Amino acid sequence: MADKHLVRFEPVGVEIEVDEDQTVLRGAAEQGIMLMHGCKEGQCAACKSFVLDGEDIEHDRYSTFALPDYEKEEGYTLLCRAHVYEDVTIELLNYDEEMIRSGLPIQQGVAEVVANDPVTHDMRHLVLKLVDPAEIKFFPGQYLDITIPGTEEVRSFSMANTNSRDGGLLEFVIKVYPDGKFSHFLDKKVQIGDRLDLSGPFGVFTLREGDTDLVFVGGGAGMAPILSLLRHMAERGLERKATFFYGARTKQDLCFEEELRALEEKLPSFTYIPALSEASDDDWDGETGLITDVVKQHVDDLSGAHAYVCGPPPMVEAAVPLLTQLGVEEKRVYYDKFTTTGDPGQE
Repeated sequence: MADKHLVRFEPVGVEIEVDEDQTVLRGAAEQGIMLMHGCKEGQCAACKSFVLDGEDIEHDRYSTFALPDYEKEEGYTLLCRAHVYEDVTIELLNYDEEMIRSGLPIQQGVAEVVANDPVTHDMRHLVLKLVDPAEIKFFPGQYLDITIPGTEEVRSFSMANTNSRDGGLLEFVIKVYPDGKFSHFLDKKVQIGDRLDLSGPFGVFTLREGDTDLVFVGGGAGMAPILSLLRHMAERGLERKATFFYGARTKQDLCFEEELRALEEKLPSFTYIPALSEASDDDWDGETGLITDVVKQHVDDLSGAHAYVCGPPPMVEAAVPLLTQLGVEEKRVYYDKFTTTGDPGQE
């Protein structure tokens, strides 16, 4: 049994005990404390914090792009990589006080594959049915870790559904990468009835309460958590003004079109705007170009709005500063940036 140490988070005044063999982020998540984070692999810097008191901290492998050596020497840390060997006090640099105490403790589970259907040439709609436990509670927009069978490696995937109470089902939209380990399993090996180990929930890509306008910007498998949020809005009958900008290369790369158009009917203040970067003139009369350019064409002032961005890293890196330039407060831009096997984290 590993020793435990007290970790105090400022300026929120939250205290937890963390095992030495756990990262601080994992220990917090298991106790229902929702700290800001992204990849959980030391790649994105979303969980970067500052050590106010305590020095005996060690880090698992991480990217120096997320935590440069000079920042580490100054006292910065990545909570997803940090192990503490004494009591410490940590200043959270990026946090949402409304969410921090509202987390759901991590659960371990086993689920059975019930469907694995292509929705585009390189994306699958994977549906799992929970075997044990019968339900995993999560907030719409969160994700689970799924273990690659035969290995100890995990990949993170956002749920597209809103809860697991409906027969214990979990839906995912997963991009198949040519050299991805989970992708190879999903593309070549998975069979209906196979069982997968999973854990979660993780993530803070969740709908904040209020009546502010909402802007969603997505691409690729970033469809999943945004679809979950939109389905959640429809279930609750929320009337907040919302626009979903979704970028794809060609018309064949679009998915869930019928459902999204139906959501426009169900949510009268919701608008879905897909855009193609490689459109053919003879089969597309919608928006064209990079999705960030399309956002600029449609809106010029997003003051007071909340923005949710999910998709490939280049898209996220372009969208986040654009949204702040258009008036969204930086702390109100929530994003998930998917990475691949070559860049550990979400695949």
